[in-house]
Amino acid sequence: MDVNRENWGSKFGFIMATAGFAIGMGNIWRFPYIVGEGGGGAFLLVYIILTLVIGIPLLTTEVGLGRKSQLTPIAGMKALAGGKKFWHSIGWIESIAALIIMGYYLMIIAWVAVYCVEYMTGKFAVMSPEEVSTNFDELVGKPKIVFAYSLGISVMLFFIVGRGLQKGVELVSKIFMPLLLVFFIILAIWANTLEGSFEGLSWYLTPDFSKINGAVILAALGQVFFSIGVGLAAGFVFGGYLNKENSDVPGSVMMVVGFDTGIAIIAGLLIFPALFAFGLEPNSGAGLLFVTMATLFTKVPLGNFLGTVFFFLVFIAGLTSIIGLVEGITATLMDSKKWSRSKAVLVTLVATFILSIPSILSFSSWSHIKILGKDLFNFADFISGSIMLPLGGLLLSLFAAYVWGFDKFKEEINLGAGKIKVTNFWKPFVLVIIPIVIFIILINGLAGAAPG
Repeated sequence: MDVNRENWGSKFGFIMATAGFAIGMGNIWRFPYIVGEGGGGAFLLVYIILTLVIGIPLLTTEVGLGRKSQLTPIAGMKALAGGKKFWHSIGWIESIAALIIMGYYLMIIAWVAVYCVEYMTGKFAVMSPEEVSTNFDELVGKPKIVFAYSLGISVMLFFIVGRGLQKGVELVSKIFMPLLLVFFIILAIWANTLEGSFEGLSWYLTPDFSKINGAVILAALGQVFFSIGVGLAAGFVFGGYLNKENSDVPGSVMMVVGFDTGIAIIAGLLIFPALFAFGLEPNSGAGLLFVTMATLFTKVPLGNFLGTVFFFLVFIAGLTSIIGLVEGITATLMDSKKWSRSKAVLVTLVATFILSIPSILSFSSWSHIKILGKDLFNFADFISGSIMLPLGGLLLSLFAAYVWGFDKFKEEINLGAGKIKVTNFWKPFVLVIIPIVIFIILINGLAGAAPG
């Protein structure tokens, strides 16, 4: 690895930058529509349980592995596993999953950018709620516009990531993440005053246990990995930027996951009451955020201004997330190929743009192409979020438990730790519960997702 590789400027910078990576489209765009498809309160309950039991320990493990190796996933796992080549696959699975997600993530951020610009230019100010509902379908059906915005965002990412991590994402995250949280809380309070909103709140918070099945649990696990960022290379890379002597891994991870999960829950508290108040369906799919929030802003004073601010902050949240993903792959290429940062960033972004093409066209000219009954966008989301991330997490847990060993795992993670430490209470979770739960969920989910 480059000896001049950056370290975090402060613990706060690491927490906010890692939270900025974790808090993005996964919380604000993906979480609400996955909740909508998963049955509301039932999905939320499963999600919170899996976050506590699996998400926190695995992100702690991944960041700890990064700090231990001071490398990126591919080179880091080679160094940690030595001649046990099977475990080298963890780095490859993480990196490939991140690339797949970056492809369609770029498309989602482009959608947000389009909405932000349309609010700034006043387009939504003259729209009726019915026209707002059809605007999203018109946008995704125009691939040239989405391609143009995706290219512009790629150029922006080249300059930001090319400067290094600390000067870009750390600074932006410190400013905009707290603003996003405050703005979401204010809107959530307002949304719950709308007539008919209580039905949406009850649907979101009251679990219907009959809706919990293998597919729902797999989707919840995939969302935990996607939202927190487990198995996406960035956690490993960000851990590699930590100083071994004065970094608090368990305490920092707890704060990151708490912030991340809080934003996701607040997004649901905002979107579902508003959705029911407007008579929209909770299982509206990938367009849920864009239809619901754009409709909401037609109902409020200063809606055009608030819409501009909202989609700008969502854009920033998405941008900080994809910066983390791009940094993860960039650092991996620098580490493994000994490339310069500029070359590694360029190759990463070209690959990301190429991978965005199938997802963008899946809403228009390639909509007829199906794999396992899914269009190309949903297939990319399924293969990455529901297969590769859980698989990578399973291997991470097995490596920590049976190759690294629990005692060495505990000793390493607790270096520099504050009040929150890994104790022997974690042992049954690390050794038995997490690997078994992920394996069962993965098998049951795959069986439930099989066509026919």
